[in-house]
Amino acid sequence: MPEPRNVLVESARLARGDVKPLNELKASDFDALFIPGGFGAAKNLSDFGFKGANMTVQADVEAALKDFHGSKRPIGLCCIAPVVAAKVFGKNSGGPGVKLTLGARGENWPYNGSIDAANSFGNTMEEKQINETSIDTDNKIVSAPAYMKGDAKPHEVFDSVANMVDEVEKLL
Repeated sequence: MPEPRNVLVESARLARGDVKPLNELKASDFDALFIPGGFGAAKNLSDFGFKGANMTVQADVEAALKDFHGSKRPIGLCCIAPVVAAKVFGKNSGGPGVKLTLGARGENWPYNGSIDAANSFGNTMEEKQINETSIDTDNKIVSAPAYMKGDAKPHEVFDSVANMVDEVEKLL
């Protein structure tokens, strides 16, 4: 039987350093917030990977997103992570509704159902290619597809994430 994994222990192992729990994160201590995607965002930061559009967001993640947004600090999201922000900031959750991307529809985009889920939360979803970002200047949120494209090459993902970081930097 596999041993349950502790997110903080795994994070410290990967970061090879000291990590702190999310409930200690304060927007006033940072210039921006970045949430990389991957299945961790869909399975640990939220339960989107299990429940789809019926998802919930982990309370500390929701609090951090709201703190950065309320403090007018930019937020960068890539891969599946924009669906987490979509749930938190969607009009159906009492948020302002935000503009995001989770990539595009089509055969090379195996997770394109996430676009419909994020849209159903009361957001404006933009279909973007791997080399494009979605920039919501009013809400200071930048998102990029990254590995949402099924046949993305590593250099394309690198460029996708780099573009997101560059656009967040412009919002500082």
